[in-house]
Amino acid sequence: MDVTVVDRGPRQVCRRVDVAAPAADLWALAADPRRHGELDGSGTVQDNLKVPAEVLEGSKFSTSMKMKGVPYRVTSTFTVLKPYDVVEWRHPVGHRWRWEFESLGPDLTRVTETFDYRDAGAIKNKLKYYERMGFAKANANGIEATLGKLRDRYAQ
Repeated sequence: MDVTVVDRGPRQVCRRVDVAAPAADLWALAADPRRHGELDGSGTVQDNLKVPAEVLEGSKFSTSMKMKGVPYRVTSTFTVLKPYDVVEWRHPVGHRWRWEFESLGPDLTRVTETFDYRDAGAIKNKLKYYERMGFAKANANGIEATLGKLRDRYAQ
């Protein structure tokens, strides 16, 4: 199955795919920042530099990133951790990355990834910056690559 566009409304880029793996396994992958490089299809995630021993809502993790050849570091905060259901973290400038897992059977899971920048407007002109810099389009491409990579990893 192909990656599907999901309309969640303005300032949310959302895609979905069915993956031939248990929801618990996929949730564990997204809930462990040390494994985010395994998920990333955009090529921006490098290594995790700092991850707590136990990940809980409110836990912070730091990741080495690279965009357009420029390295940087970001520290994100887990905002939602519902076992086998949802993993979400917030970037320091306000946007969120959300992963949802819907079990369709013992070895089939509908995975939805969302780049949500609705709350990024807390800083003056931040929403305009997101839109002018093309983050929605770039992240749509990255999400599609990520979900395609995840689907293919478990293809039978």
